[in-house]
Amino acid sequence: MTRYAGPIVDAHHHFWTPEEGRQPWLRPDARIPFRYGDYESIKRSYLPPDLLRDAEGLNLVGTVTMETEWELDDPVGEMDWTAGVAERYGLPSAAVAHAVLRDERVEGVLEQLAERPLVRAVRNKPGQAASAAEAAANPNLLDDPSWRRGYALLTRYGLDFELQTAWWHVDQAVRLAADFPDTAIAINHTFLPSDRSSEGIAGWRRALVRVAAFDNVTIKISGIGLPGVPWSVENNREIVETTAEVFGPDRIMFASNFPVDGLTGSYRQIMGGFLEIAEGWSESEQRRAFAGNAVRVYRLPSALAGAD
Repeated sequence: MTRYAGPIVDAHHHFWTPEEGRQPWLRPDARIPFRYGDYESIKRSYLPPDLLRDAEGLNLVGTVTMETEWELDDPVGEMDWTAGVAERYGLPSAAVAHAVLRDERVEGVLEQLAERPLVRAVRNKPGQAASAAEAAANPNLLDDPSWRRGYALLTRYGLDFELQTAWWHVDQAVRLAADFPDTAIAINHTFLPSDRSSEGIAGWRRALVRVAAFDNVTIKISGIGLPGVPWSVENNREIVETTAEVFGPDRIMFASNFPVDGLTGSYRQIMGGFLEIAEGWSESEQRRAFAGNAVRVYRLPSALAGAD
């Protein structure tokens, strides 16, 4: 068993400067229901020097930054701000933008986003029911006709989709993947296995198997912390190993979800935990999961996956 020491491409994190007030949920007086509970400590600037400091000792060579729930009327402005960050610091390597897919004006937004060199994909959270028991009676936007009209435009502009919703909406996720086979989908945060009961894990695994049947779907192993519980290998090994088993070594990407997941553990604790769990994998499998797959999915320079 050998711990991987090669290049790491963090496939999902955020940069922001909340003091500018562009993310309503990060404003000083904002209090939203949050899956990790109290989030006051992340209402602070987080830029590449902060990420690199958090990742000290790891071979971080590239990153993919995720939209931050910036003001809804200015998704292009967020990507222009992100381009400025990249120009100044050399990171991120790529970006995922936001767009309101059911907005009748979304095509103009997608056209502008596609013109931004960093942008590879769009995330528009479709919402989710509070539990598996409530999912059938509370569908999210994935089946909404107006939302799907916007979704259908993504391939026209060369944009992929980032899906963040709970695993109990798998019926809708499967329909989306099947109905739009030319649109690549990256599932965020491991399909959100928040229910760690035996029944919850079994349901989550069944959902993984169903959605992994579609070749246009990849998954990011990230965002698997638990509220009020320090991040540990013991708590998360089953999640990581199950995801890797179901999706295989070519369709998984490790990611930090920092600074958000800093609410559950340090960067080195989380990424180091992933490295520990993956020690039994071959060197090639580890390299793909920690760098190569993200390089392929986000169309990054191939040298990033081979630079030690």
